[in-house]
Amino acid sequence: MLTSELVLSMEAKAIVLHTLHWIASIVEVLGVAVIIGGVIAASVWSVQQMYRGEWQDAFRSYRANLGRGILLGLEFLIAADIIGMVAIVPTLDRLAVLGLIIVIRTFLSFSLQIEIDGRLPWRRERADATDPKDGGL
Repeated sequence: MLTSELVLSMEAKAIVLHTLHWIASIVEVLGVAVIIGGVIAASVWSVQQMYRGEWQDAFRSYRANLGRGILLGLEFLIAADIIGMVAIVPTLDRLAVLGLIIVIRTFLSFSLQIEIDGRLPWRRERADATDPKDGGL
């Protein structure tokens, strides 16, 4: 027999799960917005550099700033996946899919970071201190 406490508990659980789904969706939309904003900001920055006649710097900074926007957006998308996994009843299958998604996105983030810096992350301290920084965003 259902008691009022059990029904209230089930309603509270449903509200929490519904809220977590909404939060995950909002974080996903925010991640996509960050990527789009990064594309727009990198494009505007590069056009300004090309307008000043800095063609080679514009291309290099465009790639770096575009990569930074994508990296930040990917972080939001990974967070949304984790929140979504918590909201859904975690099963071994869903956990495996989430793990695979995180591995793929982490590899993509790592690859983009190498593309931006032009070197492996653990070799940053060996870089020449006189190298100009790419981009400016």
